[in-house]
Amino acid sequence: MKKGLRWKIILTALIIIFALILAYPPKEKIELGLDLKGGMHLVLQVVTDDAINYETDQAILRLGDQLKKNNIEYEAITKTTIGKFSLQEFNLEKEGQIKEILDDYFRDWDHSIIGNTVSLSLRPNIARYYRDQSVNQAQETIRSRVDELGLTEPTIQRQGMTTGSDRIIVELPGVENPERVKNILKTTALLEWKLVKGGPAPDRETLLADFGGEVPEDLMVIRGDPRRTEGGYYLVTQVAPVTGKDLRDARPSVDEWNNPAVLFSLNADGARRFAKLTSENLQKPLSIILDGKIQEVATIQDRISDSGMIHGKFTQETAEDISLVLRAGALPASIKYLEERTIGPSLGADSIRKGLSAIFIALIVVLMFMVFYYRLSGINAIIALVLNIIILMGTLAYFKAVLTLPGIAGIILTIGMAVDANVLVFERIREELSAGKGILSAIAAGFSRAFKTILDANVTTIIAAIFLFQFGTGPIKGFAVTLIIGITASMFTAVFVSHLIFDVFHAKRKKREKLSI
Repeated sequence: MKKGLRWKIILTALIIIFALILAYPPKEKIELGLDLKGGMHLVLQVVTDDAINYETDQAILRLGDQLKKNNIEYEAITKTTIGKFSLQEFNLEKEGQIKEILDDYFRDWDHSIIGNTVSLSLRPNIARYYRDQSVNQAQETIRSRVDELGLTEPTIQRQGMTTGSDRIIVELPGVENPERVKNILKTTALLEWKLVKGGPAPDRETLLADFGGEVPEDLMVIRGDPRRTEGGYYLVTQVAPVTGKDLRDARPSVDEWNNPAVLFSLNADGARRFAKLTSENLQKPLSIILDGKIQEVATIQDRISDSGMIHGKFTQETAEDISLVLRAGALPASIKYLEERTIGPSLGADSIRKGLSAIFIALIVVLMFMVFYYRLSGINAIIALVLNIIILMGTLAYFKAVLTLPGIAGIILTIGMAVDANVLVFERIREELSAGKGILSAIAAGFSRAFKTILDANVTTIIAAIFLFQFGTGPIKGFAVTLIIGITASMFTAVFVSHLIFDVFHAKRKKREKLSI
């Protein structure tokens, strides 16, 4: 045997053996996608206005601290609308100091001074940045929560993959309790500590009776969560000095009565602000608010710094879920469910059966055609096709690719593409034989002249598949992945391996009257 043939045989054998080792057993090596395994498909919309509101609240806090530090008196700081607030009735003699504070600490805000009122609005480019960041942060927070749940092979991505999109696609194969997962993902987990100025009251009218029926500009009305407290209406400060963003850790625990509770600890900056809040407001009520509802109201008995406990009418599972979402981080904005699909495992199993049947039938029909039309040379194509599928499965296993129903369609299309390359080669060989060339010369010329056409066709298909992978969602990506791997493998099997089979079979047959093609 020629040395050139020997190394080609060894290389082919090593690749096939390696692919078999990677792919076996396929059930343990290749993960199934949502449409085959069952699970949930969600399209979520991030309410980015919430992120702007949060930044506005933090700016109000900063301005209040700076005014107090510089002994500047004022009547109120009020939030007027999204991304806008105003400082009212300040001492006109302090206007110069106020301008210095605005220039030093509020460079992201446009401001104007009319009389003794300062109006501030978040600059449009900064607002766009915060909105975009809120979607990115929401995506990472959702990913963290999914990881905490222990779900395998999730797909969490921004719809369209472009800046400006406020939608996130979440695909979770193998979900056993969809409602619990939905609640955990949807929970904003925005934790706030605010001082209580009134309540509880059975209705808003009773609550605001002492304030002339109007909500003071620096306060807001909020309800107690009836599942955790006695319910009713409360009047609390508009701005939260400490929020869930200051959390360092949260975990389920039990209180002194052995009831489920949530134990929390704060980071250094949050602990400093919490200590300041509690030390300046001893014997005053403080509310713990989660997602816009009061979970607990307690009287501040002493200075508290870096840790505490959230009480309430919790079950053990509720305490665990609240701890999970707080630990994973609060969503920077609330989210809405725009689309929801739940796929049962039985439907997925049916899809697998039908998909495998389609692959098997396609394979048999293609093999029968190749043997019928190209005779013994068709067996060459059959061997190349089988090796192509082995390499495809081994590569999918190596990259831990997720097989979806469109992915199965990609495998079927790969079968056709692989055989198409053999058809091009075989037809070129027939033409060379018709021109009077010998068998070996016809084989060499057939592969050589068909190669450029095969390469052009496969490269253009791979380019299209790359765009599908880049901009498609989970199932479409599965189709693109199998198609790219399958076409690449077919280039090796249909050109290199198929040529090698011809060479080995005809190596010792220098004179042969007819080639079975």
